[in-house]
Amino acid sequence: MSTTIHILGTGTPTPTADRHGSAFALDIDGEVVMIDCGPGATGKLVKAGLWPTKIDTLFLTHHHFDHNVDLPCFLLVRWDQAAGRANDLRVIGPAPTSEFVQRLIGPDGAFAWDLTARINAAPSQHVYTNRGGVLPREWPTVLTTDIEAGYAHDGGNWSMRAFPAEHVQPYLTSLAYRFETRSGVVVFTGDTQPCDSIREAARGADVLLCMAWDNDDAMRACGEDTGQTGVQGAAHIAADSGVKKLILVHTGPAICKPDTKPKALESAQSIFSGEVVFAEELMAVSL
Repeated sequence: MSTTIHILGTGTPTPTADRHGSAFALDIDGEVVMIDCGPGATGKLVKAGLWPTKIDTLFLTHHHFDHNVDLPCFLLVRWDQAAGRANDLRVIGPAPTSEFVQRLIGPDGAFAWDLTARINAAPSQHVYTNRGGVLPREWPTVLTTDIEAGYAHDGGNWSMRAFPAEHVQPYLTSLAYRFETRSGVVVFTGDTQPCDSIREAARGADVLLCMAWDNDDAMRACGEDTGQTGVQGAAHIAADSGVKKLILVHTGPAICKPDTKPKALESAQSIFSGEVVFAEELMAVSL
């Protein structure tokens, strides 16, 4: 029994040389589940040794671009490389998850021209059969589910429950996800401000991956504290919820500099007595 968290994306909408938007993969006893699909997520999956065709379930926390913009790349790469031999992919998240996927790879979607060419052009058919595919090549099948808070998913060796996250409602619905595995409990807050539903989601978790945009004082001073959690807020959530390990993710450029990161980490440790980790991209954490 083993569960490993692969941290693929740790940043915000502001790109830096080392950090891009949110993306994670959860390896549960050899089954890999993906959470969010921010910029460059597909390439970072490969860097982490996780081939896209081996991922059958993807959960989206919400539909800001720094959490979903690499979805077309992931969908197309997975379909192309599978050569018709992968399981159907399930993409699960708050509305408009189903409409979003259709607008990308549906018959009238943004990538319909690409798909039509790869299905019908002779060179593409040769590539497909050389990879082990059998003609005729089929249009990609993606099973989508629009969910709300309270949704529960049974993965056999693991389960997931969705909790409300307070972010930019009513414009987007945001969710947090609690995964219970045979080796421990992992919680992804997605984007949220500190709230009772997030504390409930995190209750007793082995690992909490929590948004930590900036220092709380700086966020309040510039009006960016509403709908978002800062470093100290993340530490308070972890302390209130009895979490064992807090991993700071979705960290903004201001606190990721060599001279500011140690101070941010120290401030979290002054509030939360458990282990605090400042996430780095391609970091792997085992339960």
